[in-house]
Amino acid sequence: KESLNRHRYLNSLFPNENSTASYGINQFSYLFPEEFKAIYLRSKPSRFPRYPTDLQMSITNVSLPVRFDWREKHVVTQVRNQKMCGGCWAFSVVGAVESACAIKGEPLEDLSVQQVIDCSYSNYGCNGGSTLSALNWLNKMQVKLVKDSEYPFKAQNGLCQYFSVSHSGFSIKGYSAYDFSDREDEMAKALLTFGPLIVVVDAVSWQDYLGGVIQHHCSSGEANHAVLVTGFDTTGSTPYWIVRNSWGSSWGVDGYAHVKMGANICGIADSVSAVFV
Repeated sequence: KESLNRHRYLNSLFPNENSTASYGINQFSYLFPEEFKAIYLRSKPSRFPRYPTDLQMSITNVSLPVRFDWREKHVVTQVRNQKMCGGCWAFSVVGAVESACAIKGEPLEDLSVQQVIDCSYSNYGCNGGSTLSALNWLNKMQVKLVKDSEYPFKAQNGLCQYFSVSHSGFSIKGYSAYDFSDREDEMAKALLTFGPLIVVVDAVSWQDYLGGVIQHHCSSGEANHAVLVTGFDTTGSTPYWIVRNSWGSSWGVDGYAHVKMGANICGIADSVSAVFV
């Protein structure tokens, strides 16, 4: 009840904005604050810079369409549910790898998030992690991600399962990291050039999100959750990013959020990464 009343108040602040986000009761609304924190990016600060200049691949100067979504190219896997595991950092990274492989012509399939949670030694599994640390681990160790069916998600930390060198899997050739905080048009070009983008956002107020465009209400002032940007839409009165979350398909808009473009809402453009396969 307190959660619903809180967001009724927030919505009342912007009564004339038809496209503003709507909030209310969903599957997360009954969690106590400490329980809800468990699904966030509860990590220590990464020892890697947010956007190291030596890891920045040049972005193609393409003309931007008014709307683009990698889902329409059939290169984005279905929304998953991290449950009470703080592994959003792994879900976003694995999602980007899945799409990058599909864009290159490989079959689109779910890869193992649990493998990253268990084996990425520079992170803390379901207790949090860093997307950049995970990308550095994948790149440095040339880890082959196996299929999700071979190493399924358990929503808890486990012992790392090793596979032979000859075992089939998908590895990355590199990654880039950027700060697009005042250059979201460049971020859109990066999306078209590289594929879905890993971003880290302030998502505390997303707990009760039901739909619409998130334009306000980013409450904590710090990055705490990792998601995947798959597209954008500028055809309406409020342009927005199309953001895949890992809280199940019943959350938000079929598991996605729409976040206003052009104002760095929730810090969506502060720490952006792309992977190359």
